[in-house]
Amino acid sequence: MASILIRKMEDSTKRRLRLRAATNGRSMEEEARAILKQALSETNPAKTNLYDSIRKYFEPLGGVELPKLPREPMREPPNFSK
Repeated sequence: MASILIRKMEDSTKRRLRLRAATNGRSMEEEARAILKQALSETNPAKTNLYDSIRKYFEPLGGVELPKLPREPMREPPNFSK
């Protein structure tokens, strides 16, 4: 088994770990192992882009039909050399 030493832990974090360990009837070391095991066993969902994330929330509400706008030919770019 490997060991790990955690330095520079904030006092508030240590206090919360101690309270959580006591609540669960474990030592702080056992609680830290349980937290790490649970956090690292979770599978990360596939990354999605912003479009997919927004669509996931609004798609159940239904779509909106937008009118097609007429397209115009592209303008000539301005000539700044004059």
